[in-house]
Amino acid sequence: MRLSNIKQFIFSLAAIFGLFSAPSFAQQNVGLPMIELKAGIYRIQAELADTPKAREVGLMNRTSMPTNSGMLFIFEQKAGHCFWMNNTKIPLSIAFIADDGKIVNIEEMQAETTNNHCPKAAVRYALEMNKQWFSERVIVPGTVIQGLSKK
Repeated sequence: MRLSNIKQFIFSLAAIFGLFSAPSFAQQNVGLPMIELKAGIYRIQAELADTPKAREVGLMNRTSMPTNSGMLFIFEQKAGHCFWMNNTKIPLSIAFIADDGKIVNIEEMQAETTNNHCPKAAVRYALEMNKQWFSERVIVPGTVIQGLSKK
């Protein structure tokens, strides 16, 4: 048996018995466009979730996120868009943002829960960051997020 055939055989056996546990890329938002936002003096590198599929998957199945990174959800219509943490492995904070960039409210969300987290007013934007990112920087409702995409 050639070496390449042996490697293929071993890989096939490992896959059958579940020895590889790499996350399914079909369930992750790989390669989303990025946008730079600002919250006061802080710069944020945010992935854009601006399609139904990207919004549905969000940050599911990720095990970490860099400190000043997040995901900006953009909806076509202003509404009471609620979020939950099903299949989301890392705890997050979410800021619901009005069209003028002002944060309406901020919610802390525990990993792997199905509690609803909703805006206090109809919004088109929501920004997810690592848990307590906003509170650790004293970013509160009324703070303006600059750089929002105007779809």
